[in-house]
Amino acid sequence: MRPIDLDLIVELYEKYAEPLADARNAQRELLARFRGPIKAQLDDIEAEITYLLVRDTRPETVVEIGALHGWSASWILRALVDNGTGHLFSYDLIDSSERTVPAELAAGRRTFLHGDVKDRWRELESSPDYVFIDAAHSGRFARWYLEHLFPGLRSGVRVSVHDVFHFRRPVPLSEGAVLMRHLGRHGMPYFTAAPARARQTYQRLLELRRDLKLDQPVRKSTDNPMVYFTLG
Repeated sequence: MRPIDLDLIVELYEKYAEPLADARNAQRELLARFRGPIKAQLDDIEAEITYLLVRDTRPETVVEIGALHGWSASWILRALVDNGTGHLFSYDLIDSSERTVPAELAAGRRTFLHGDVKDRWRELESSPDYVFIDAAHSGRFARWYLEHLFPGLRSGVRVSVHDVFHFRRPVPLSEGAVLMRHLGRHGMPYFTAAPARARQTYQRLLELRRDLKLDQPVRKSTDNPMVYFTLG
């Protein structure tokens, strides 16, 4: 599995520009239907990179920890649909995503597991090929998945973790701080397009998206604080 770096992300944008444009349009239409307290959590670039990595990985099993209102699930499912294979298992304490993820995406491709992932993780029958984490952003939760979840995953699994780089450095004692220390100790490289942390990377992707005519916003938020890495 190739490392996740800027060269790979640029290649994937260029390779999947047309289906990504279709996915962006579909997500924009979905967002227009969101009402009331329903929120879309991912910013555009991090959502697009998630889509692109799922396309590239071609996972048979994706695990999403923290579905909330289904915005990330819908992005992941569009990638699985476009791949023509794969199943998404979503964990959350609330089940609102069951009502907001489009049925045409979820049918036969998504299983929602209502409850605490720490209690239900072992119900999963197959090992995931991609793990997406956007749940409790505490150091305690990070220590749980670093100590109990990650050791059971095979080498080469790609992982996305949200809300790490809203600032140049993660907030002290947060999930991001614990995760970054872990990656540093184990010599595991990571990728982020967060402008607070990687301004040049962010600017390069803005230019690329303009060239590919993918720059019309789906959402207005631009933090893109997610990190991506591959388990070694």
